[in-house]
Amino acid sequence: MWHKLFPLVYERYLAKQIYLAFVFILFALISLFIFFDFIAEMGDTTNTYTVLLAFITVLLRVPSRLVEIMPIAGLIAGIYVMANMAAQSEYTILRIAGLDTKKALVTLMKIAIPIAFLILLMSEVLGPMSEGFSKNVRLSALNQGKEVLEFRSGAWIKDKLRGDDGRGQVQKGIRYINVGSLETNEIIRGFRMYEFDGEYRLLLSRTAETVQFVGSGVWRLNKVTETRFTEINSSNRLDPSFSTTIKRADSLDIETEVSPALLGALLIKPDRLSIINLFSYINHLQENKQDYQRYAISFWKKVIYPFTILVMLALALPFAYLQTRSGGIGYKVFGGIMLGISFQLFNSLFSHAGLLGAWPPFLSAVIPALIYFILAIAGIRWVSKV
Repeated sequence: MWHKLFPLVYERYLAKQIYLAFVFILFALISLFIFFDFIAEMGDTTNTYTVLLAFITVLLRVPSRLVEIMPIAGLIAGIYVMANMAAQSEYTILRIAGLDTKKALVTLMKIAIPIAFLILLMSEVLGPMSEGFSKNVRLSALNQGKEVLEFRSGAWIKDKLRGDDGRGQVQKGIRYINVGSLETNEIIRGFRMYEFDGEYRLLLSRTAETVQFVGSGVWRLNKVTETRFTEINSSNRLDPSFSTTIKRADSLDIETEVSPALLGALLIKPDRLSIINLFSYINHLQENKQDYQRYAISFWKKVIYPFTILVMLALALPFAYLQTRSGGIGYKVFGGIMLGISFQLFNSLFSHAGLLGAWPPFLSAVIPALIYFILAIAGIRWVSKV
């Protein structure tokens, strides 16, 4: 596999040097992030949320952190290797042997591909899984396993109207579901539901002490109180009259398109969700004619982000053409760190600018990577003429 991916000797040499530097720098950066995250987490420790649990919580966030810092680590590793080869005249020898700029760029792209797939694996599988475990450990110790919601009124989500018993075919109308808290075992507390007909007249309200997910598209409401509203006088639309019927039941099964994953999308930051969960939640918002701009930008950022390592290694190539007299290796590595930080800042800046300016989500996500790729190509063309 190694020889098939890198058939030439110089390719294997470059790949070995960059991968070794990448692992070392990645370990140094993640250690630094673990230290600062642990210091921040120490402020929330209590008798139940001990120092050990805080440290475990931080360790479980490592895959998500790795996703964030891998492109920067790749950039620093690429700059270090290229600058070191230039300082020892190794890259000059490769150029004399026939290595032109195009071949070098293609080799770096080949080196970047395995790292891109590793970032994708961390982002889509290990990251969301470990983030969920980390959240469960923290919530179980701090809030008796309940998810702390951002708003006092809980989380609100839109759903499609069903029959009178909450089941059956979708009808013309709308449901609004309010969730007070979501526990780690996927039990909802503080549940309220409001149903409206096609003319936005209130049909009924349901409240339940707890709600359990019992199957695909089915919720079981426990200790249910249902209040149904029937209009008895519609002659004056500004002053209608209603009769109410109140029913109570120990349990009630209803059908809904809202799944635990959709609720998780409300309770977790979009950049912590997987691409599949984001895509599912965006479809739900589109079907219910809700704003999905924020989640669409996060979706495209997560699709594009693994491949930013290709841009980072392209940015490192011009440093192979700079001689030792133009600055020491330390200065070049520092320049790489600044480039990486500036890329992260631009990435966040364009996300917020796209959200405020209602830009197309794809453009908001791709512009930072495109700007830095153009910068890399310009740098390569400039140094190759020197």
